[in-house]
Amino acid sequence: MSDRGYRRPRPLSPLREHLRDTFWFAPTMGFVCVFVLWLVASEADEEIVGLLQREEAYDELGSLISFAQDAKTIVTTISSAMMTFIGVVFSISLVAVQMASGQLTPRVVRIFVRSRISKLTLTVFLATFLFSLLVLTSYESEADPRLVVSVPLLQSMLTLVLVGLSLLLFVVYVSATLRLMQVGPVVDRIARDSFRVLGRMPRGPGGPEGLGPETGRVVHEGRAGVLRDVNTARLVRAARRQGVALRLIPRIGDFVVPGTPVLAVHGGAVPPRHQLRYTVSVGVERTLHQDLAFGLRQLSDIALRALSTSVNDPTTAVQCLDRIVQFLATLVRLPLGTVHHRDRSGEVRLVQEGPTWDDLVDLAFEEIRWCVAGSPQVSRRLLAGLDDLLLLAPEERKQPLVRHRELLVQTVERTVPVAADREFALLPDRQGIG
Repeated sequence: MSDRGYRRPRPLSPLREHLRDTFWFAPTMGFVCVFVLWLVASEADEEIVGLLQREEAYDELGSLISFAQDAKTIVTTISSAMMTFIGVVFSISLVAVQMASGQLTPRVVRIFVRSRISKLTLTVFLATFLFSLLVLTSYESEADPRLVVSVPLLQSMLTLVLVGLSLLLFVVYVSATLRLMQVGPVVDRIARDSFRVLGRMPRGPGGPEGLGPETGRVVHEGRAGVLRDVNTARLVRAARRQGVALRLIPRIGDFVVPGTPVLAVHGGAVPPRHQLRYTVSVGVERTLHQDLAFGLRQLSDIALRALSTSVNDPTTAVQCLDRIVQFLATLVRLPLGTVHHRDRSGEVRLVQEGPTWDDLVDLAFEEIRWCVAGSPQVSRRLLAGLDDLLLLAPEERKQPLVRHRELLVQTVERTVPVAADREFALLPDRQGIG
């Protein structure tokens, strides 16, 4: 097997991806950071007061106390208004996400959940609210410069900085949310995420490697769900320590239930249970972390909804086909299918089945082809895309493309009774109908 393009899996990669699928981690870290910031600012304010008192600069200290008292009104207003502002902003956002999921596909919700700007905005909003509350606890009733212990001068200034940052992020966040309601940016985001997955995946033809006889199996003991990803680095390490090779039985994206075999062991005993802990991640929905086909699935879903009689939006379907053809054109000469993960010495330690070229072509075109009757714009774009891929594909990968082209022609000839309409619908056009 050629390992050209192989990227050794990183141990923390699954954890990082799982945290990106949560909406609590970023605000929690924001709370910790803002509390540390408040402690540092509070200590700095006490040092400033102490320095002025030691130098008996009571007039200057009195001016600072007066300024801080004026700033207290602003901080109090911020603390009382910030939670209301947060509630209104994110209520509107949830409505926008609901509209986008209804118009395109429910899978677009994951774009909002994984959006860095969404998490950053919520984190800064909540951090501003918490920081303003902490600053209010630093104010003293003592106004005598000789007796005061702390004047929250720096803390008040930091509160104003956080408010300014919140307003800036609010503008950026609204812009990003509006883009989520537009077809083009959503389709582009799915395509970019798919290319990012492709860049992370190990590549190399998975020819026969002679794993030897199967000597054991590991069954899934957790909850039922979709196989989201596997910690390949941990599995390779466990197999190396045991001197065996592991084979992942289900593919990424398969639904597994308790008792389902997930790993086959070749060449020795099953690795200890603690070495295989947290190596298989099962969830309620597929993710793009290691699932090469999930991007095509989302694009296909959007196109199918656009072609439904209730929506009847062929232009959206054409936009999805543009990205589908782009993605397949990138894959057309890359090795697909079985992937062999090796340890540092070059020994195969994990074998993982992936989608083949035929699988991806069928996923991309099969269901859309069934829905093109009555939509010449889509049939013309689909024919142009298939022709472009046929020009790029090596000989051994042309067969599924030829099959879909022939079936598309048969579908149009069977469903369009007028000869002139058939001729028009079967004319390849990269814009569908310009």
